Amino acid sequence: MKLEGGIVDAIGGTPLIRLSRLFSGEPFEVYGKLEGMNPGGSAKDRPALYLLKEAIRRGDITEDSVIVESSSGNLAISLAQLCRYLGLRFICVVDPRTTEQHKSIIRSFGGEIDLVTEPDEQTGEFLPARIRRVSELVKQIPNAYWTNQYGNLDNSLSHTEMTMREICDKLGSIDYLFCGVSSCGTIRGCSDYIRFRRLSTRIVAVDAAGSVIFGGTKGARQFPGLGAGIVPGLYHQGIADEVQYVSDRDCVEGCRQLVISESILAGASSGGVISAILRMKAHIPKGAVCAAILPDRGERYMDTIYNDDWVQREIGFAPRLLQEE
Repeated sequence: MKLEGGIVDAIGGTPLIRLSRLFSGEPFEVYGKLEGMNPGGSAKDRPALYLLKEAIRRGDITEDSVIVESSSGNLAISLAQLCRYLGLRFICVVDPRTTEQHKSIIRSFGGEIDLVTEPDEQTGEFLPARIRRVSELVKQIPNAYWTNQYGNLDNSLSHTEMTMREICDKLGSIDYLFCGVSSCGTIRGCSDYIRFRRLSTRIVAVDAAGSVIFGGTKGARQFPGLGAGIVPGLYHQGIADEVQYVSDRDCVEGCRQLVISESILAGASSGGVISAILRMKAHIPKGAVCAAILPDRGERYMDTIYNDDWVQREIGFAPRLLQEE
């Protein structure tokens, strides 16, 4: 069994475009890595590929395997797509924050949804409860295999070998990298590439307000894709040079600004990344070259970020209209 050919060959090589309108007049350049252009619609196609491919190479996954993973949405879609291609059964453990759009796409690839409805009693977080449910399924189901995005270095390896390499091949040694964090797979992989080559790139982690990854105070978060209620196994000290925390409102406003200025319809974490750059712009030196990883596209957030009524009701402010100013 091999994971190659067909849709697999379309993963990676995503566009890297200058955001010249959003940052018009600034003395630095910002380039957005459009990970939503992957076939599964997000940056998670890359780790899904490596998590499965390397497990197959080791013999951990065979034709009889049942793949199990915990995900807030995007990795589940990517795994569902590739498991469909391989003809493998896939079960994804999700929680109530996973959008209906995400769940519908997972099911369209034949993936099965296992919904955890109650958070972990000790931490009040859904992630520990999801991981516990994964452990139960692995014990119950013959030939079950947990890809473990939170602790498996194949997750970060995909971004070392693909994402960061693509950025540097296009732009050379960049001055700033802005990267959202959740499982820490993307930032760990990019950081490993940068540190190993002793590049001078300053790594800015964009984390959700309410996330504990970098020691922040735990709090509620509306959107999947940024932040975590526990520190992921892929995290280590020094993984980033600076942390910028963004709120749910920041994510909405960043998405709205991105679509107004650049006609890029992106997801929540992309909005958070954009807001972090805008907040830091006065401190970015003249002539600096910045890369921003924009993890997914916005169609999956039509009922939330791009719904004015939802934003008013759930986030508590009247969003800017999607129109030219």
